[in-house]
Amino acid sequence: MSPGDLIYPIFVREGATEPEPIESMPGIDRLPVSALAEEAKQIAAREIGAVLLFGLPTVKDETGSASRNPDGVVQDAIKAIKDAAPDLIVMTDVCICAYTTHGHCGVLCGKQIDNDATLPLLAQMALSHAEVGADVVAPSSMMDEQVLALRQALDSSQFSSTAVMGYSSKFASAFYGPFREAADSAPSFGDRASYQHDFANLRHARREIRQDEVEGADILMVKPGLAYLDIVAEARRISDLPIAAYSVSGEYSMIKAAAERGWLDERKIVLETLTAFRRAGADLIITYFAKDASTWLNES
Repeated sequence: MSPGDLIYPIFVREGATEPEPIESMPGIDRLPVSALAEEAKQIAAREIGAVLLFGLPTVKDETGSASRNPDGVVQDAIKAIKDAAPDLIVMTDVCICAYTTHGHCGVLCGKQIDNDATLPLLAQMALSHAEVGADVVAPSSMMDEQVLALRQALDSSQFSSTAVMGYSSKFASAFYGPFREAADSAPSFGDRASYQHDFANLRHARREIRQDEVEGADILMVKPGLAYLDIVAEARRISDLPIAAYSVSGEYSMIKAAAERGWLDERKIVLETLTAFRRAGADLIITYFAKDASTWLNES
């Protein structure tokens, strides 16, 4: 394992002028676009493989229209990072939950998610990212055929070299709690269990992994990570595509909280956890510990 196997998530706040600490994720901030040039240079210097961008807009509406704005927060963030560190791989989250007033990942029809009406919006969002330099787009809304919608839209617009990282096994998990605060994306009613995976159902996860590969995904992701190493191993068994594991906010916050109390050795537990992802079959690891882990890996 090397720093190049790690992907660092970044939260970008539109209109912010200073970093905003995230209380439930010690050491992680929401960043203004103006801070991204220096951030990108530091990440590139650490030889971390990529960043994964999440945007927090100033304006929300029912369909998340700000997500498709050519001058939106993520679009501006991509440009700032590519200007500062052209060789740093930029991945982007493609989902409208943080951009909608209701906080759900798709367009609503009453209180129900309209899968088919959401797909073209996700495709437009991905295209707007590719047009300003995103290397990888990652649809996380968990709509059926989302990978296919993005792949077709990219290919038809001369962005066939833009990769798609499918959220192939994203489970309805309690481990996402701190992220909802970080991204300001908690649903205003109900939950996301109707379109995220049942954490008890391995067979469904297996079907979705295979389906994303058929639809044209370049990378398959399992999320969350630590409690789902069996899914990572299963993805590795049934596919030859690169596998990514997302070590999510809850995993990060639990380790941080225990380390702050002296109950765990943070360095040792992080390296052990990252090694477990690799051992299970992950080629790439999305982790909020990427900065520290890059230092520790270079020291070991």
